[in-house]
Amino acid sequence: MELVLDFVVSVLSVLVVLQYGRSLRTHFKSPKMPTGTVVISVVVTATAAVFLTLVWIETQPIFAQLIGLAVECFGLWLFWMAIRASREARLKMAFDVANPHGLVTTGPYRYLRHPFYTSYLVFWIGWAIATWSAWSLIPLLAITVIYVIAALGEERKFSRTEMAEAYEDYRRQTGFFWPRLPGVVAKG
Repeated sequence: MELVLDFVVSVLSVLVVLQYGRSLRTHFKSPKMPTGTVVISVVVTATAAVFLTLVWIETQPIFAQLIGLAVECFGLWLFWMAIRASREARLKMAFDVANPHGLVTTGPYRYLRHPFYTSYLVFWIGWAIATWSAWSLIPLLAITVIYVIAALGEERKFSRTEMAEAYEDYRRQTGFFWPRLPGVVAKG
C-alpha cells in the first residue's frame, strides 16, 4: 500500500506542478517572463525535487499521505476556481513590473485577494504533509516567503493606479491568503 501511495502522491504532485507551469503560458499575460517568475519556477522545481526525494526515501504513515493528497486536491480545486474567476482579466505573471489594469472580485476573490498564491501554498502544504518529513519545512518556508513578497508587491501596484481606493475597500473586506472571518473588517 505504501508503494502505491508513494506513486500516487508523486504522479499527482508532478502533474499539478506541470499544470501550474502550463498556466504561465496560457492564463497569465505578460510580454516576457519577469525575473521573479523565473526565480519562482526554479524554487518550485527544486522544491518538487526535494519533496519527490522525501516521498521515496522516507517512510510516511498512510494517514499522512491520504491527508496530504486531500489537501493537494483542495489546492488544485482552488487554483481552478481562481482560473475560472479571472479568465477574462488578463492577469500578469508574478513580479511583472506593469501595474494591474483590473480588479477581480468574483469566485474565490470574493474571500481572498490572492487565491492563486493560496492555492499554491495549500498544494505545497499538502505535499509536505504527504512527505511526513521535517525536511519539507525548509523549502515550504522558502516558497511561502517568495509568495508573500510577490503578493505584497502586487498590492503596492494597486496603490499606483486609479483603482487605489476601490482596492483599499476590497482589501479591508477580504483576507490576504486566508479568508477573513465573517463580520471582521480590516481597519485602515
